[in-house]
Amino acid sequence: MIHEVLRYAAFTTDPAGGNPAGVVLDASGLDEAAMLRIAAEVGYSETAFLVPRGGGSFTARYFSPRAEVPFCGHATVAAAVALAERAGTGGRTFLTRTGEVPVAVTANGGAPRATLSSVPTRQEPVAAADLTGALAALGWRAGDLDTALPPRIAYAGARHLVVAAATRERLAALDYDFDRLAALMLRLDLTTVALVWRESAAVHHVRNPFPVGGVVEDPATGAAAAALGGYLRALGLAAPPAVLTLHQGHDMGRPSLLTVTLEPDDPRVHVSGTAVAIQGPTA
Repeated sequence: MIHEVLRYAAFTTDPAGGNPAGVVLDASGLDEAAMLRIAAEVGYSETAFLVPRGGGSFTARYFSPRAEVPFCGHATVAAAVALAERAGTGGRTFLTRTGEVPVAVTANGGAPRATLSSVPTRQEPVAAADLTGALAALGWRAGDLDTALPPRIAYAGARHLVVAAATRERLAALDYDFDRLAALMLRLDLTTVALVWRESAAVHHVRNPFPVGGVVEDPATGAAAAALGGYLRALGLAAPPAVLTLHQGHDMGRPSLLTVTLEPDDPRVHVSGTAVAIQGPTA
C-alpha cells in the first residue's frame, strides 16, 4: 500500500518560514516501525500520521526522526489545513495519545487558519538540581533569568520546561550542549525546553530546543505554546479572556507566528495559526 506524504509549513504563509511538518492523511496499515522510518526519511521535527475513524474523527500519532512524541501542535495545524484543502473547512477531532484534541479550520478568503484546543493544562515545579543542570547545558546563568516568570514544567499534551530570559539578547544567543540537554530531558520526560522572553503581557518571543527528537531547535511549537498559555494563566500573568501573540523562529531564519487564546471557565488552551504546502506529495 502506498502512503502519500505531504509536506507543510505551519504557523506561516511562507513555505520558507514556519515549522515544516510531514503529514500522512491515511496511515492505515502502518505500524510504529514504518511510521518512524517515514518520519526519519522526511527529516522534519515531526510527521503526523492520521487514521480516519469516520464522522470527522481521526486517530493521530506523531513521530520525530528518533521517536514517537505524545502530541505535536504544529503537525496538527499542518494536518488540519491539509484536510481542509481536500475536504473542506470546519471542525474535526484528533484522538491523540494524550486525549481528544478538537481542531477547526477557517478560510475567510485568506490562507486557511487552524485552531486546536489542547487537553487541560497543568504545571509542576522543577527541582533545583534539575534547573541547575538545564542552565548548565544551555550555558545560562541564574542572572540571565526573568524572576517574574519562574521555571516550571508545563503540560498541555506534552511536557516542556519553561525557562524565561531576562533579555531578548539572552534568548537570541542560543548555543547549547546538545547531548547534555538531551540526557536531562529524557530523564525528566520533556519534549522541549520552552525558552521565552516577555516583550509585554500579550507578546512573547520563544525558542524551543528539541534534542530528544534529533533536532537542534523547533521553528514553531504549538504544543509548547499551549503549555506556555496554561503556565501564564496559572501564574496569574494572563487572565482570561486573553489573546497572546508568540513570535518564534526568527533567530533561525524561519519566522513563525502563533496565537494563544485563553477563555474563561475553559481549562484548555487554544492555539491558532496558518499553514502552507511546501511541495507536492511523495509516496
